[in-house]
Amino acid sequence: MSSDAHARTMLPIPDRPAHAHTTYDAKDPDTAFPPITPLRPPAGAPNVLVILIDDAGFGAASVFGGPCATPNAEKLAAGGLRYNRFHTTALCAPTRAALLSGRNHHSVGMGSITETATSAPGNSSLRPNTKAPLAMTLKLNGYSTAQFGKCHEVPVWQSSPMGPFDAWPSVGGGFETFYGFIGGENNQWDPSLYDGTTPVEPPATPEEGYHLTEDLANHAATWIRTQKALMPDKPFFVYFAPGATHAPHHVPREWADKYQGKFAEGWDVQREKTFARQKELGVIPSDAALTPRHVEIPAWDDMPDELKPVLEREMEVYAGFMEHVDYHVGRVIDTIEDLGILENTLIYYIVGDNGASAEGTLNGAFNELANFNGMAALESAEFMASKLDELGSPASYNHYAVGWAWAMDTPFQWTKQVASHWGGTRNGTIVHWPGGIEEKGGLRSQFSHVIDLAPTVLEAAGLPEPTMVNGVQQSPMEGTSMLYSFNDADSPERHDLQYFEMFGNRGVYYKGWSAVTKHRTPWLMVGGALPAFDDDVWELYDGTTDYSQSHDLSAEQPERLHELQRLWLIEAVKYNVLPIDDRGGERLNPDIAGRPSLIHGTSQLLFPGMGRLSESSVVNIKNKSFSVTAEVTVPESGAHGVIIAQGGRFGGWSLYAIDGSARFLYNVLGIHAFATEAERAIPVGTHQVRMEFAYDGGGLAKGGGVTLYYDGEVVGTGRVGMTQAMIFSGDETTDVGYEAGTPVSTDYTTQHSRFTGKIHWVQIDLGDDDHDHFIDPEERLRVAMARQ
Repeated sequence: MSSDAHARTMLPIPDRPAHAHTTYDAKDPDTAFPPITPLRPPAGAPNVLVILIDDAGFGAASVFGGPCATPNAEKLAAGGLRYNRFHTTALCAPTRAALLSGRNHHSVGMGSITETATSAPGNSSLRPNTKAPLAMTLKLNGYSTAQFGKCHEVPVWQSSPMGPFDAWPSVGGGFETFYGFIGGENNQWDPSLYDGTTPVEPPATPEEGYHLTEDLANHAATWIRTQKALMPDKPFFVYFAPGATHAPHHVPREWADKYQGKFAEGWDVQREKTFARQKELGVIPSDAALTPRHVEIPAWDDMPDELKPVLEREMEVYAGFMEHVDYHVGRVIDTIEDLGILENTLIYYIVGDNGASAEGTLNGAFNELANFNGMAALESAEFMASKLDELGSPASYNHYAVGWAWAMDTPFQWTKQVASHWGGTRNGTIVHWPGGIEEKGGLRSQFSHVIDLAPTVLEAAGLPEPTMVNGVQQSPMEGTSMLYSFNDADSPERHDLQYFEMFGNRGVYYKGWSAVTKHRTPWLMVGGALPAFDDDVWELYDGTTDYSQSHDLSAEQPERLHELQRLWLIEAVKYNVLPIDDRGGERLNPDIAGRPSLIHGTSQLLFPGMGRLSESSVVNIKNKSFSVTAEVTVPESGAHGVIIAQGGRFGGWSLYAIDGSARFLYNVLGIHAFATEAERAIPVGTHQVRMEFAYDGGGLAKGGGVTLYYDGEVVGTGRVGMTQAMIFSGDETTDVGYEAGTPVSTDYTTQHSRFTGKIHWVQIDLGDDDHDHFIDPEERLRVAMARQ
């Protein structure tokens, strides 16, 4: 074993030449060579399945006392272990980067999400090549590797069809197979999917019963069966990371209807119910306290009566969403059991990559992007009531209210993004491995963190941490293997020091104690003054007697608090946390943030067939004047279909032809649509169609005038009353000559969006330089390239 371990510290494992008698003629009887032996990990190495649920708090799933039924998680816990002091980073991309590397999130450049990356090493969204991902290490040691679901670790300037693909799962990530989506969220009914690095369309429509979670489970189960059919002696590493239960909360209606009436008492009562159930199950200590509601979170009794039916439905939909994803997780686990390999499969079922999400505003949202654009006021109580029956359906992009997120984090304070408190970072976790864990239905309370998963898997597989991967010397993993706790409930914890930080919310854990400070409130995304970091108020908790951080000891023990504050600073320096960055929306702008941008200048030239371009792959037209010019050839039958579209049903714009005439439509959040139509059809033959938008100015999200042109001649005018200031969509794209995903306009469907004529080129120009409303074809390329 020692020689094997020594050989495996350098990856790929160096080939060793075979020493044999060399003959001249291959038919010579003395011709013999050692057999070619396929690479395999050490004997007994288990299969590994890591399940990571999205945006689920400690108090959501029934396996940890919550109201959302998770029978498959309960079944797994009954045959394995529950960990009730397992921690994440408080945000999705950072948790995933930490899990997949075994390093702290700032160490691998993921101080926040990729969309807010900066040039600071701890926030760049770039994983150093000195910190190879777990999947790569396992693959180079002979594992089969596959990922299904969400990947939020690709830098935004590397997310276009041209890559580079170094950070994509199936290239630099170490996964031989990837089927899923790139980014923070996706429409569960109509997702933007990739097979490897190739864009693919969903195999069915919502009307045909399609749902992303089921699709991911289908692919995972098929892959596992195929892998064992063809390579039964080769273990696998499968990372199953569905988009559920991140917003939008999309689920078939029958799953939500199962919870009808169960949340009528509101979130305050629900926390009390969950707390009682948690104690009954024994998943929290008997002396744990239920933390009180903060003043920033409204009481249920103070919510408007006319809004309460909507609020109830929001939670019913979420609960159905959670049960639905657990059902499909169960299908993947059943596949493993049916193959007879459950005994030697190490399964991690992590219920949440952070605490429950409070990004849905105090009232919840029909379209969660309204809040991201600072336009939540558009969703009035009356509007929300009118959309009640659509919540969870393909017609919505919904999120629940802050109060429900708080209830799903029972018994802790705060929510997702608040890395200072356990409500943001403590996630219930199940570990199941019949061949390696003796106890069934046990509870483990040693402090652990998501960075501990990678070293645990390596130890279980009998593999060393590599010192060299692909010619690059590696830095040590920063997590601690949890294997010591598998068969010893009373073993002293080995991970006894851990920092936390997210958008200025920060804390440190050390040998039972935690010092924490909440700096910003997650649902206040736009506006609002933040305190200076030195003015933040710190709290102190003794975790050996205070499981839920309910009794602040900072006044009684100021010296201990100061020691821990200094310790946080030491850890922050060590792991690239500094400088602390509490900026929010400003960091969406790459020029302000300092990260690279794929697109430069004030002009972008696009060609027909280009599509699935992420928002970061297209020149930013928000809050400014811009024009779109296209050269098209119209057949005798007339023009129909999309010339260019950005976004989709829940926000975006489209220049298209309908009944032969050009039309421009600006869709604000799926709530308001502003259309301008040409007064006559586009002539047959080759012509230029142009749209100019003259922004009103005077701040963000303002409206403006629209003018349509054919070959420089005005053919229509109109007005856009308001615009989206920050983001069109988290998952929809820009397409030329057709539209993928959901359609911006109800005038066409995506299945019938392809332009009937020929598009030669499309050019987007920023500003009000009108080119006489016509672009000279001879000058087009020269001007476009000069502006870039």
